[in-house]
Amino acid sequence: MPVIRKTLKFVAWSLAVVLLVGGLLVAHTWYFKPLTIDLFFARTFLQVAVESPEMLSSIRILEPLGIKGHNARLDDESMAAGDRFLARMKAAAETLKAYEDDSLSEADRMSKRIAGGFLGKLLEAEKFRFHNYPVNQLFGVQSNFPSFMESTHQVHSVRDAEHYVARLAAVGTKFDQVLEGLRHRESLGILPPQFVVTKVLEEMRAFVATPAEEGLLMVALGEKMQAADLPEAEQQRIARQAREQVEQVVYPAYGRLIAYFEALDPKVEHNYGVWNLPDGEQYYNLAIQLMTTTDYSAEEIHRFGLAEVDRIQAEIIEILAGEGWDTSAGFTAAMQALSERPEFYYSDSDEGREAILADYQAMIDEISEGLEPYFDVRHESPVEVRRIPAFKEKTSPGAYYQRPAFDGSRPGVFYANLYDIKATPRYSMRTLAYHEAVPGHHFQLAIQQQQEDLPFFRRMLPIPAYSEGWALYAERLAWELGFQQDPYDNIGRLNDELFRAVRLVVDTGIHAMRWSREEAIDYMMRNTATAESEAVAEIERYFVMPGQALAYKLGMARILELRELAQAELGEDFDIRAFHNVVLTNGSLPLDLLEDLVRRHIEDVRAASG
Repeated sequence: MPVIRKTLKFVAWSLAVVLLVGGLLVAHTWYFKPLTIDLFFARTFLQVAVESPEMLSSIRILEPLGIKGHNARLDDESMAAGDRFLARMKAAAETLKAYEDDSLSEADRMSKRIAGGFLGKLLEAEKFRFHNYPVNQLFGVQSNFPSFMESTHQVHSVRDAEHYVARLAAVGTKFDQVLEGLRHRESLGILPPQFVVTKVLEEMRAFVATPAEEGLLMVALGEKMQAADLPEAEQQRIARQAREQVEQVVYPAYGRLIAYFEALDPKVEHNYGVWNLPDGEQYYNLAIQLMTTTDYSAEEIHRFGLAEVDRIQAEIIEILAGEGWDTSAGFTAAMQALSERPEFYYSDSDEGREAILADYQAMIDEISEGLEPYFDVRHESPVEVRRIPAFKEKTSPGAYYQRPAFDGSRPGVFYANLYDIKATPRYSMRTLAYHEAVPGHHFQLAIQQQQEDLPFFRRMLPIPAYSEGWALYAERLAWELGFQQDPYDNIGRLNDELFRAVRLVVDTGIHAMRWSREEAIDYMMRNTATAESEAVAEIERYFVMPGQALAYKLGMARILELRELAQAELGEDFDIRAFHNVVLTNGSLPLDLLEDLVRRHIEDVRAASG
């Protein structure tokens, strides 16, 4: 594949310059200000990457060069490692300032602005470094490690399988490093909500109660070795070693984490937003800025959310009335009646769940063939639909996405939560598939990864307002392209947009207006067609990820505003495909920089048309 070959060529060149070529240039590049800003970006990315073997395993830019040793190691989660990272970022921020704008190309000035803004916010947030809950019901070492081993660690040889075992052997150290950070947070008065303690204990106890040979870690390794067709004797040897590590290292590590949370349980009694943390109001304001790349206040976002809830509900009511539904009792009653109709659900069985996965894939394949009217830039990476692993689906969100490996060895994956069949009504499935896969996350991220002219960090950098805003915008694009002609599918689309508007209300309600967990759940249940299990999981998600839920609707709103601006300014010269090229081919961007690019595009089109 040409994109992969170009990527490997770029990586090989970067490594050759920075790591492998001897002489003064390499020493100068690695230890002092690099001669060019491109070398600075490459050096900074590599300095971060070599400290994260798990990221290297995920993006797979070294394996094609025969470099695999990182696949035997896990990330250092110690506080000392965090100190080193921050020190490196401070040094990088200072070095970046030394490149004068006048000496840079327009593209390099844009990269400098993006890197400078990111580093600036990162360092501004240093005082809140411990204002988080690194072990919670959604993510953390207790669930991320098994998922990483199952979904990311690849086995193609005996050596790869031995690396898998080596990572199992390293789990004790990793968990102890996490425990160090948890104890430090406790000393600062930063404790998680009570439901977090309850749910992670339930999750971890169930994990260690499963016999090693039946658990995800052993099952995944066995399947990987079989798929790689390793010699039977080697499979048996490595399986014995893996079982020994699971029983003697992994499960005891979970035991220490369980013991910590059992001791913590009596110390937490309430479910408070981050307003309850030291300097909590300031922390939440910064979280809003980081997640939305805007200066909106919590109050402004709350008011916008309430207005959008009213508008979208009115649109849904209009469609329901047109389909003959009784809407006289209002939105909540009408949607409750809709949610009780059995024809909108699959059977609550293994067969029903398999049918859901197959139908998701068919929806993705269908729309992938019909994007030409709106796009002339495409990607080369396939996407698959998989079920969220059973051990963590109870507390996971409705879906999430994992980006493809750079070397093409792993596709993009849309993970669907099938725990509660009532959380997957048929009329909501198209919208979710379009959001997570095509033309949403997978489409955007795969295109971002193949932008060879961008510095590597811009092909990796996550900016929630951009990426989540695009994915929500993609849901609307699918409707505009005619892929949701069924009125109920359109209700599903609008209900998902309503869901994101409700997020504006409840996230700010929890963290700025001191709503309780129950108040937030009740508001979501009354104002969306969301199953109770999903509403609980979503509200609890917002408690542990303050501000992230704001990115979707605010990002979508800005992209739509910029499209309307370009249409108004360009008239007949407006080309939706050209507009999408501007949005998609410049990497993940803060919203103000995205606006700058769109305005420049408008000027360029005007100049070209005379």
